[in-house]
Amino acid sequence: MKKHGKKYRSKKELVEKGKHYSLDDAFKKVVELSYAKFDETVDVSLRLGVDPKHADQMVRAAVNLPHGIGKSVRVVVFARGEKIEEAKNAGADEVGGDDLIEKIKGGWMDFDAAIATPDMMVAVSKIGKVLGPRGLMPNPKLGTVTMDLTKAVKEVKAGKVEFRTDKAGIIHAGMGKVSFGPQKLRDNFNAMVENIVRLKPASAKGRYFRTLTVSTMMSPGVGVEISELDSYL
Repeated sequence: MKKHGKKYRSKKELVEKGKHYSLDDAFKKVVELSYAKFDETVDVSLRLGVDPKHADQMVRAAVNLPHGIGKSVRVVVFARGEKIEEAKNAGADEVGGDDLIEKIKGGWMDFDAAIATPDMMVAVSKIGKVLGPRGLMPNPKLGTVTMDLTKAVKEVKAGKVEFRTDKAGIIHAGMGKVSFGPQKLRDNFNAMVENIVRLKPASAKGRYFRTLTVSTMMSPGVGVEISELDSYL
């Protein structure tokens, strides 16, 4: 642990205390700061000027990142009849109806995303308390409750990610891996922020973008000059 602590401290010295970097410099810096032996995920924490306690100020959606997220996404599909074959052909890792629901009830959770046909949602709601807290509940607004399983599965596999504000109004989202390099990470970030702008609640007051930090799981955070995001508005 001391070894890791020393590495962290040495990297932290590369971040100017109190400085807020430009977006381009922030993504360059976070790649430079990575020291793990594995390909770390680059995360952003974006605080919005919203109050999620009010339903009309909850910001939630899914976005197709142009460069994906750099990892294999395991997808399950809840379906019946001929839709089972469609989901399998699209590349779903596990497909089923009541049998799949029972499997999940039994504790199996080896997947990253869930999709369902509309006729399955009454049955799927029985495991809502399991899927919901993990952000895995299929949702028509996010395109994960649909009859077009081919499109839905392929989008999720290609790097479609869901994001939502937490209780503090902060969106936490992965932008890809360190190995992507600054430009691809910035491209993915652009795609997400453009969606967040489209979802700006009419009732949100004051500045919409409040703070932004870019980091990896093990590296120090890099603060971003928030006025840079005004160009998206």
